[in-house]
Amino acid sequence: MADQSLADFVESVSGGSHLRVEYDFGDGFVRLHTSEAERRQAAQDIRNTESIVLELLRNSFDAHASRMFVAMSREGDKRLLTVIDNGLGIPGSMHDHVFEPRVTSKLNTNHMDAWGMHGRGMALYSIRVNADIARVMQSGPNLGCSIHVETNTKKLSERSDQSSFPTFDLSENGNVNVRGPRNILRTACEFALETRDACSVYVGSPVEVAATIYAYGMSTLSTIDRVFCKDVSELPLVKRLATSPDPDTFASLATEMGLDVSPRSARRIIDGEIRELDSMLDRITIRNLGQQPSSSKTSKRRLRDDARSLKLEKEDAKLLADSVSSAYADIAERYYLEADVEPTVRSGRDRITINIPVVKRP
Repeated sequence: MADQSLADFVESVSGGSHLRVEYDFGDGFVRLHTSEAERRQAAQDIRNTESIVLELLRNSFDAHASRMFVAMSREGDKRLLTVIDNGLGIPGSMHDHVFEPRVTSKLNTNHMDAWGMHGRGMALYSIRVNADIARVMQSGPNLGCSIHVETNTKKLSERSDQSSFPTFDLSENGNVNVRGPRNILRTACEFALETRDACSVYVGSPVEVAATIYAYGMSTLSTIDRVFCKDVSELPLVKRLATSPDPDTFASLATEMGLDVSPRSARRIIDGEIRELDSMLDRITIRNLGQQPSSSKTSKRRLRDDARSLKLEKEDAKLLADSVSSAYADIAERYYLEADVEPTVRSGRDRITINIPVVKRP
């Protein structure tokens, strides 16, 4: 407390310059403290909302994510962004530290990409300096990551037109020209094109992103894993919504990962009334060519349609049948039915069917 009081006193007397300056050479020349130099650089690294989206996508890409989901919404002068991925994740002990300057997991892997040097440990710090709120919502080793950011558009600008999708024209010399405002959609499109062989990017409202993540979970989790999941926190973030037994649980799980979804919207998603998003790459059409960019990692099939038929191992089917038989015994007693019966278990694409023979007592 005494140190803080002294710092306040020095700042009030010197106008804050003492805390920003390491050495005064005279004639107007000073050496800035490292913290002040970092703060000024951070303010320049992030110039607008689109810069934040780009840095978050680069961060996910460096974490080896193959799926990135960008949820965007606006409330008056407040811009809300949530980026969720299936990358390597961040340990719980580092959720706050990653927003500090010079903190990075890339000690020996800093590199240049299409947008400059990456791996300096300044990207997330720059975002926090320019945002009202920047925090890790959920993450863990090998579980993916969700980062939520809120900015004030009066302080940090963004393109006024955030709804126009960019157009792509094939020129006579064979180059593809991109046209349209440099908004969030265009930023995500350009990133998706640059990384098209490694990942897929999805951009939409929080509800649309929730529907897309739900579809992804449904296509990558078996029915057994969805129905009998004991601890959803052990699953990757992008698969958790698929375990929701009801709209309230769905809405709660979505909110925890930074997606504002009401139980009513959750019900519509579960019922299939809100369809998942196409990836940014699948939304691109190159005019004068009439076809879309190809990628070994993308497909026009919707995520929900990628689910393969479930095949239970004999041991698992027997375990399930024995559990059902045990639960049925109590019910059979109440209705004067034979409890010693053998349920049959059949698995299909999207359901497990259990048949219990009903045998009346003589």
